[in-house]
Amino acid sequence: MGPFLWPPWPNNIFTSLILLYSLFINPASILGASSVELSSKTISLETRYQVPSVNQVFKDNILLTLNYMSGTVRGKNDVNWENVKKPAQYEFTLNPGERFAFHDTLLSQYKDGVVKTTNAHFNSSDGFLSDRWLYGDGVCHLASLIHWAALDAGLESISLASHDFARIPEISREYGVSIKYMPGETANSARQNLYITNNQNVPVTFVFEYDGTNLKVKVVKDL
Repeated sequence: MGPFLWPPWPNNIFTSLILLYSLFINPASILGASSVELSSKTISLETRYQVPSVNQVFKDNILLTLNYMSGTVRGKNDVNWENVKKPAQYEFTLNPGERFAFHDTLLSQYKDGVVKTTNAHFNSSDGFLSDRWLYGDGVCHLASLIHWAALDAGLESISLASHDFARIPEISREYGVSIKYMPGETANSARQNLYITNNQNVPVTFVFEYDGTNLKVKVVKDL
């Protein structure tokens, strides 16, 4: 018996070359993968602000937003900080042409197609915390991370209000997003939002992974 070879090569040399090309150029077609990662961005929630007490507020508000987005929290009475702070994974999918907005006060040109928001308003009545400057402080960091991942994935991501007034650690200023939700200030709130459209011809999924320290956002496209 001769030596064992993997894979068993077809007799036809042309077929062999096609198999090699598929394996090394497009391995997903051989391995049976159903999706491909378009982008992946990560930040530490331990470095949101240099003052530890303020960093904790930023971190908690980011995690609370993720819990609202996942539906684990639907209102202030649902907020259990022990659960909010646990490592977790969450994802949502946008079909072609569908949109995500960070909150539900929307500019008229982006209202069509919005199927997903964070479901949060970042104020005390939602259970968000204050650093003595602003309730919900820190959520701009989450919006900026999502914006960064979306743009890197080739999606349409629109932010009309930049975060140039303050540095966001680990995220370049060009991706900084300013978020505001204020009842009675509809125009300003709608402008300080984030609008992401799936401009691909297949569904894309945003995956959020929190390991207790780092928060990763991945964008995955169906094949």
